[in-house]
Amino acid sequence: MSNSFQKVRNYLLDLDCNIRHESEEEGLFVVEDEKSGINNLVLGCADPILIIEQYIFEVKNQHSDVFMKLLQKNRDIIHGAFVLDESGTKVIFRNTLELENLDLNELEASFNSLSLLLSEYSNELIEFSKN
Repeated sequence: MSNSFQKVRNYLLDLDCNIRHESEEEGLFVVEDEKSGINNLVLGCADPILIIEQYIFEVKNQHSDVFMKLLQKNRDIIHGAFVLDESGTKVIFRNTLELENLDLNELEASFNSLSLLLSEYSNELIEFSKN
């Protein structure tokens, strides 16, 4: 098992995350943390970085002000940001961290940032997903 992959795996276990899927060959984890509202969070070890992505919702109306509001909200997010996938229709929370210097506190801060975002901004996200 590669050092980076094992380090991330150990941190996920230390954070009491439920590892739903892992593949060392792909450098991939899919985790959930129900108490934080995190479900199907994807972590990819792409040396030299760890990519963290959580699908949030699909944009149904490309002409809405959803994009502007999401970009404005990015300013408040402590770690990570809202991004769009290649199709431009799926809103994803994304954060990247350096694997070489990764520590437990840094990974936990990313999870806490996502959890806080989901709890504080949930009503708006639900409304955005309906438009």
